Amino acid sequence: METKPPIPLAVLVGIQTPDVDDAAHAASLEELGRLVKTLGYEVAGTVSQKREGTGAGSLLGSGKLAELAGLTGGTGVVGSMAPAVKSKARLRFEPAGETGVSAEAEPDGVSRKPGFVIVDHELSPSQIRNLEHATGAQVLDRTGVIVEIFHRHANTREAKLQVEMARLKYVAPRLRESAGGGGRQQGPGAGESTLALDRRKIRDRLAELREQLDAVQRDSDNRRSARRDQLRVALVGYTNAGKSSLMRALTGSQVLVEDKLFATLDTTVRILQPETRPRVLISDTVGFIKQLPHDLVASFRSTLAEALEASLLLFVVDASDPTYEAQLEVSRSVLRDIGADAVPSRLLLNKMDRVDAAGRALLMEKHPDAILLSAHKPEDVSALRESIIGFFEAAMVEDVLVVPYAKQGLIGEVYESARVLSEGYDETGRVLRVRGLPGAIARLKRGLGAG
Repeated sequence: METKPPIPLAVLVGIQTPDVDDAAHAASLEELGRLVKTLGYEVAGTVSQKREGTGAGSLLGSGKLAELAGLTGGTGVVGSMAPAVKSKARLRFEPAGETGVSAEAEPDGVSRKPGFVIVDHELSPSQIRNLEHATGAQVLDRTGVIVEIFHRHANTREAKLQVEMARLKYVAPRLRESAGGGGRQQGPGAGESTLALDRRKIRDRLAELREQLDAVQRDSDNRRSARRDQLRVALVGYTNAGKSSLMRALTGSQVLVEDKLFATLDTTVRILQPETRPRVLISDTVGFIKQLPHDLVASFRSTLAEALEASLLLFVVDASDPTYEAQLEVSRSVLRDIGADAVPSRLLLNKMDRVDAAGRALLMEKHPDAILLSAHKPEDVSALRESIIGFFEAAMVEDVLVVPYAKQGLIGEVYESARVLSEGYDETGRVLRVRGLPGAIARLKRGLGAG
């Protein structure tokens, strides 16, 4: 009988600095736990400490470090002579096998020690090394967890290329640890040589990835250019706010819906259903998260271009989450970074089926212009659809197009780009009274030779 390998166990570590209150600290650790679960690990415990900052060499004070080591089976001593575990950066860089390494299985009846320490902050290479020495476990910081999740969940070629670039940029400075560890028996010179070789490989691979990504993005830009005059809505917001559920409800598409962080990494574009004339395109974009690694924001700039080029942004918020306001600010901040804050937007307070009457009243008072809904209630989704159509209707104009008899092949494009209100004929061709966006009508007129 085949036995499944044990689920890797992890201990969460958080530092509460003076500028972070108890509620925000607890929420951040809870979110880290969900990230760890998304990675496929199980949280076995949490170690938290109030400190002035996160710059200490071992991150924690000696007492808390000993407490952490007690959970993982380590010595609790930073300068331990015990061999450090193989660097997580090295494991990611080496191509063989799955990058996520499981904890060692213990004999039956013996409790397993957690094989991972996951820290809710970004760590320096030396901090990772010190914690690995003291705990005997593999150490990942928050950035490392997010990069690893992105790596596992990317599906399209563009997303895979973007994630690999971000991953290599994260790994490069951390290769120093393995060069100073596993290669020591050959002498410092050999270790330095290996490090230089590894870094050159990474530089070469990054250059190769940039070239491939440029080609893929040119194709994406061409597709976006072809949709330029269409009515486009982008769903944006914090990860797990319910964007994919809304996408599915609005478009009838079978997009992935999971109660996991970063279930969606690739931009999906579908047509609003029931279909309108002109058609409305809905885009589901990658979710945001606090402390999203800078390289991932940069890497996904092209993916977020869907938001930048949309006519309307729908900010989807999980209204049942007590930290929803902070999450909304994270989303707005990322979009400000790429210049999408100038795009018209609407606030959608989602998951209202999980909010009680008092909470609902408070939300309505705080956000009087927001749309309150649940993606699982058809009547709410229908009302949102009408709101989207109403937004575009307000910008539409009526005009007359004459399609010459020699250009009857363009009739289909007219019907795709505008709503035809009436149709007639004269000596020059087919006369259509249409309603649509000014830009789309101007483009049609140019194509018909009328402008």
